[in-house]
Amino acid sequence: MGTIQSGLAALAALAAVLATRAHYLDADRRWQIYLFKPLATLLILALALSLTPARPEYQWAIAAGLLFSTAGDVFLMLPQDRFVAGLASFLVAHLCYVWAFSIGVPFGAAPLGWLPFILAGAAVLVAIWPGLKPALRAPVAVYVIVIVAMAGQAAGRWHALGSGIALAAAIGAGFFVVSDSVLALDRFRQRFRAARAVTLATYWTAQLLIALSVSGA
Repeated sequence: MGTIQSGLAALAALAAVLATRAHYLDADRRWQIYLFKPLATLLILALALSLTPARPEYQWAIAAGLLFSTAGDVFLMLPQDRFVAGLASFLVAHLCYVWAFSIGVPFGAAPLGWLPFILAGAAVLVAIWPGLKPALRAPVAVYVIVIVAMAGQAAGRWHALGSGIALAAAIGAGFFVVSDSVLALDRFRQRFRAARAVTLATYWTAQLLIALSVSGA
């Protein structure tokens, strides 16, 4: 990475740390979430757009995914319950990533690479099912299917291309599965204090690695 890209990555990491910290502050200082949470993802978006891409269409697909992810960040941090809107935003983001990971690679490449994500998705869905309201069960199930496809396709892309940038995307996709799994278990199964830190740390690690996979260097 060049100086600009390194600076953006460092600023994104700092904003991510400050946003995570803000969730554990007193109520009168939690306003920092509204500043640093979307800022972290927008800085990662800027990083993705600043890189010289291996394929321009891949860059735009990743950028679209990051833009919808920012919308999801905003919906999920609002005081009102906007979980469905946040879920829909991230669903579109994952579809953008599926599009990106399918550029130049057949969909469903290396099906064995999908297996760990299918098992993880099924396990989380079984664990949270009793805690889901009936109206949420279909949307959440669809979301799980899409994120499994996203991660599986990223793994298949790495298998097909064997490049470092494809590996970065595959690892990032795996971190995304971990992040969403912890979020779901915390929200619908059992609350635990460290969940927010784990969810956000793995989330922004995922986004940063996926953004870096744009690079053609």
